[in-house]
Amino acid sequence: MEKLTLDIPVILPDIPDHKDKCVSRLIGTLEGRDGVDRVHIKTDESKEPKLCIHFDPETISLKKIKTLAQQTGAKLHDIFGHMLVKVNGIRHSRHARSITRQLRDVDGVVDAYASATGWIRLEYKKGDISREKLTKIIRETGLDIEKFSEELQDVKENNEETNGKEKKPETDHEHSHKEEDSHDHDHGGIFGEKTELIFSLICGSLLGIGFGLSYVSTLPGWVSLALYVSSYFFGGFYLVQEAYTEVKAGNFEIDFLMLVAAIGAAILGEWAEGALLLFLFSLGHSLEHYAMGRARDAIKGLSDLAPKTALRKKDGTTEEVSVEELQVGDVIVIKPNSKISADGVVINGESSVNQAPITGESVPVDKMEYDDPESIDEDADSIDDKHRVFAGTINGNGSLEVKVTKLSKDSTLSRLIKLVNEAEAQKSPTQQFTDKFEKYFVPSVLVLVVILNFAFLVIDESFSASFYRAMAVLVAASPCALAISTPSAVLSGVGRAARGGVLIKGGRPLENLGILKALAFDKTGTLTEGEPRLTDVITFGDTEENELLKVAVAVESLSDHPLADAVVRDGKEKLGETDFPEAEDLESITGRGVKATIKDITVYIGNAELFEEADGIKLSEDLKRSVEELEGEGKTTMIVRHGDRYLGMLGLMDTPREDAKEVIQKLRDMGLTHLIMLTGDNQRVADAVAKEIGIDDPKGNLLPEDKVEAVKKLREEEGDVAMVGDGVNDAPAMANSTVGIAMGAAGSDVALETADVALMADKISVLPFAIGLSRKTKSIIKQNLWISLGMVALLVPATIFGLSMGWAVIGHEGSTVVVVFNALRLLAYKS
Repeated sequence: MEKLTLDIPVILPDIPDHKDKCVSRLIGTLEGRDGVDRVHIKTDESKEPKLCIHFDPETISLKKIKTLAQQTGAKLHDIFGHMLVKVNGIRHSRHARSITRQLRDVDGVVDAYASATGWIRLEYKKGDISREKLTKIIRETGLDIEKFSEELQDVKENNEETNGKEKKPETDHEHSHKEEDSHDHDHGGIFGEKTELIFSLICGSLLGIGFGLSYVSTLPGWVSLALYVSSYFFGGFYLVQEAYTEVKAGNFEIDFLMLVAAIGAAILGEWAEGALLLFLFSLGHSLEHYAMGRARDAIKGLSDLAPKTALRKKDGTTEEVSVEELQVGDVIVIKPNSKISADGVVINGESSVNQAPITGESVPVDKMEYDDPESIDEDADSIDDKHRVFAGTINGNGSLEVKVTKLSKDSTLSRLIKLVNEAEAQKSPTQQFTDKFEKYFVPSVLVLVVILNFAFLVIDESFSASFYRAMAVLVAASPCALAISTPSAVLSGVGRAARGGVLIKGGRPLENLGILKALAFDKTGTLTEGEPRLTDVITFGDTEENELLKVAVAVESLSDHPLADAVVRDGKEKLGETDFPEAEDLESITGRGVKATIKDITVYIGNAELFEEADGIKLSEDLKRSVEELEGEGKTTMIVRHGDRYLGMLGLMDTPREDAKEVIQKLRDMGLTHLIMLTGDNQRVADAVAKEIGIDDPKGNLLPEDKVEAVKKLREEEGDVAMVGDGVNDAPAMANSTVGIAMGAAGSDVALETADVALMADKISVLPFAIGLSRKTKSIIKQNLWISLGMVALLVPATIFGLSMGWAVIGHEGSTVVVVFNALRLLAYKS
């Protein structure tokens, strides 16, 4: 396995010594990641400590290493750059591999990958090469740069300065509405983007006419020959261009092999078979481009979700402006049944919003106004989802006024589009295998073909017969279907997932999801609602429930503690009235509870320890046993005493999500055998939640580093494990799992950056869909491999023993088309 070694100066803010625990934490975070072989500190001649990272760029990208390291404080951003470039001119997966090789050979480039979908990912060392130089090199490969989508926003300006009067690359949003007019494979011509298909059909028509006329004895033979030669021209027009490009770059790819076979057929006088080869090869290319275009359209459709304009409200009037003109803090008006123009917070009006384009939720979500518009700018991400809206979602029947919290280029939709495009430029494990296979297979085929040319020396046949057999084998052994089998499936899978509200960052997590047998869940906010609820109201003696709740609500309404909020909210809901006694003189007793007065009578509300210390009557043994029973169920207890009367006890708990139990059962039905829950809450709470939803291995009292160790241990036991959390507090544990899955990623930049898989909605119910899609993708990839390799295994010996080149071409191109259309089935996947 090829490894890259990076020597990175240890630059940690406010950390004077590389022996600090923060450096150890950084090393631990990186070493637990797939693809990272070793991380250690070393010093060179300058005595400057450096972080030395040995990693496999095929498994983990430099950008991912930077993201993980930055979470721990390392400023890798200053040393390494990341570029994602949309280009025109990548014709197919083999051409993409050629571009990849050329870019990887450039000094200063750490890693590069060109995708057949038209995206190029570059990771480079800033001190060794500039973005301007990289842009120039990309253009020198014959590609046209369409747009940039980078983590560094200033790359556009730098590129514009470099290119002077050249066409400026558009921003992501600007181009999102123009992209539909471009053609990713740059096969334009006199008939536009359909030129290659039309040339292919002309080639086939001329071949058919020439073949038919060859049976008309009254016509001279040169008529059919002229038609065959014309057929060669149209069928080989693009093939010659592609072969020339490959040979010029020092590569002998399938296009070159096919051209050699066609020329060989012409030399032998087999013009009809050569024309058939060119016709089917060019037709196969056209259909391949069409099918891949269908898969790309599923992703490109995301760009069409956001409206181009917005109604901005200013000084009491509204004006229509471009969404790029909107600034943070602007107020926009959203009319009923229209698309929302920007991410923001509702400050006026109520409505239901269809968030399916972003989160995949099938049911519209109710949105209501936020009561403190002035505080929105301070921390918009922490505002409850019922007040927040996203660009590209669809408003219901109500009119809304929304305060913009993100620029159009930073919106959740824009980030989603960018990350999906990045996912296109990531290789899957199977694709790495097929690339390595082809690396050795193609030279082996060439050696076999050369040997077969001399078969006439061993068996009784002419040189022309041996040469014909060699050309037929050359066609049969060309692994076109193998080259496209995995990328087409990965692209379709990523596109289908995005439409279902799941962001899967490339082929590796897409494939890895399907092989999981173990899942580790964070508890709070993942399996539970993430906030306490009033679950039990237990009265003592002759106290009525209404009396207990009224006293508790009156006192707790003076407190800002989260448990107090739960008592007030749920207590009022249970009572269904607003007439409460007036409490005053609230006094907090740290770690125990609160004290207040109602009509000059002292009220205590708190845990059992509070009443051991407070003046007055102590808890009886019966009451203590009641408390212990409730706490044994994992609930937080709040005892209420009014004067000398114990009114009763309240039980609160962070309750499981409504769909958690169903989801856990679905996962078990799918074959996941080991489901564990990780939480910082006490073990009793963990056990209670686990019992209710069906988790068999709850682990409580865990610090963040304990969660990391739990995930590592699970990986040792099970091999592959996913960590499901919120993407913020659980980032270290996610980094040490095979696949990190973040929930509620819509609107959360940290979750989107951290996770390998992001569930856009704050719902766990979509998890079985993601895993099921992964398994279906992996199944289709296997089918494609069997089809492509099986066809080669069948055709090669068949052509050696005499199968004609025509049948070899039919089998070769037929398998290519079959694997691509087989992959397209993923676009219709339903869980």
